Amino acid sequence: MQLAPFYPYIYQVLKPQFPECLWSGSEAQPTIALTFDDGPHPQYTPQLLTVLDHYGIPASFFWLGVCVNRAPAIAQAVYRRGHWLGLHGYNHHSFPFLSPPDLKQTLERTQAEIASACHIPPNLVRDVRPPNGLFTPQTLKLLRQWNYRSVMWSVVPEDWVRPGINIVLQRVLQQVKNGSLIVLHDGYHGGVDVAETANQLIPILLQRNYRFVTVSQLWEDRSPGSGVRI
Repeated sequence: MQLAPFYPYIYQVLKPQFPECLWSGSEAQPTIALTFDDGPHPQYTPQLLTVLDHYGIPASFFWLGVCVNRAPAIAQAVYRRGHWLGLHGYNHHSFPFLSPPDLKQTLERTQAEIASACHIPPNLVRDVRPPNGLFTPQTLKLLRQWNYRSVMWSVVPEDWVRPGINIVLQRVLQQVKNGSLIVLHDGYHGGVDVAETANQLIPILLQRNYRFVTVSQLWEDRSPGSGVRI
């Protein structure tokens, strides 16, 4: 059973309960963030970069450490283009099932792989998106304790099950609004369609006068007085 129809309701329930997470940006501005999970992939990510280059669109990538290890040159190409980098764990293991030491290790190993590939300090990459969107209050507490920032989502078209590009586009366009944080995938699950999906989606969103920003900008655009340390 596909869960895509339920994600908008899950988002509405979870966002107010966990305000320390970044679920979306400011609804007062026509900015949206296009984010990609599970890469970098040796074939799909370069194809996606070509599309992003064509439109001059900044994006945010949440990487698996094992994939960075396999494709360091592609990781470096993404970073050199100015895209934002985040962590998705080393092997896509769900965080609630990891012990605190194992959770810390999966994040630090991924940071180390990114630092090595992109020639940057490891602590420069501290935005974390939990694999499968699974977390607990304890997970968030540990991430804050270790100086990470939790990044979630507001638009999830479930592209990883490959329902078809038209279906993915329809789901995104029905849900997108100011501040939307859109999740797509450029990894082994869903990545085969990601470049063409982006190629069709981006011009439509540009025609709707949305401005693409990174996750970093969405953090900055959060409403004043939220009380959340970034």
